[in-house]
Amino acid sequence: MIRTLVMLAFWGIALPIATLLFVPWTLISGDIRALYSTCMWGAITGVRLAGIRVETIGLEKIDPARTYIFMSNHASNIDPPLLLPLIPQRTSVMAKTELFRYPLLGTVMRIGALVPVNRGDREAGIAAVGVATEVVRQGISMTIFVEGKRSLDGKLLPFKKGPFYLAMAAGVPVVPITVAGSHSVMPKRRFAITPGLVRVIFHDPIEPGNFQSRECLMEKVRRAIDSGLPSELQATAAAKAESESSNRNAKSEGIA
Repeated sequence: MIRTLVMLAFWGIALPIATLLFVPWTLISGDIRALYSTCMWGAITGVRLAGIRVETIGLEKIDPARTYIFMSNHASNIDPPLLLPLIPQRTSVMAKTELFRYPLLGTVMRIGALVPVNRGDREAGIAAVGVATEVVRQGISMTIFVEGKRSLDGKLLPFKKGPFYLAMAAGVPVVPITVAGSHSVMPKRRFAITPGLVRVIFHDPIEPGNFQSRECLMEKVRRAIDSGLPSELQATAAAKAESESSNRNAKSEGIA
């Protein structure tokens, strides 16, 4: 609990300072870069103060000059402040529509090209995909937690379809990301952080144009993300174990 409070205290101090130093310049100039860099530094510094060690794998596969759609699993509240600073270029995200209603915050989020989304409204979701497509076409990468919500046990949940509509429409490479270990340091429904190691695995970029359908692209991305999870959390490993168990039972009963 102490580590968690240290992290929150740091953010509580750093955020007002960043606001005073960089928000006025952002509002005047329309340039988000200084504020963005400061927020990313503050996010990962807070994570490390909480005792979380971060190991990054495969980052050399990412060309900082290219635009990507990063798709990650999501098992902990610590995932966003841990993952976003690791991405080597500026990235946009989807945020709740309600946040854009706050005058100062909403203006800064719009300057940063964040995308408002109302997850309970299908029509609004379609509109959000359109906005996100325009953001990507401006050369700004997108980072999306493709399950739409946090997993309770660390295993992959069903993927949302919207990110794959976006990938097909934007035509930029998709980078599957596995965040492995965040479920252990801060699982869903627990406030306290347990110090530990989190691995962030950047898989090979995938070209949407090589797939005939969104469903095929989704399956490819899902297999990539799943492959980076601990073996006991992998769907492929679970299916294999279930198959082997069924075969053993069949043999013992003289069926096979």
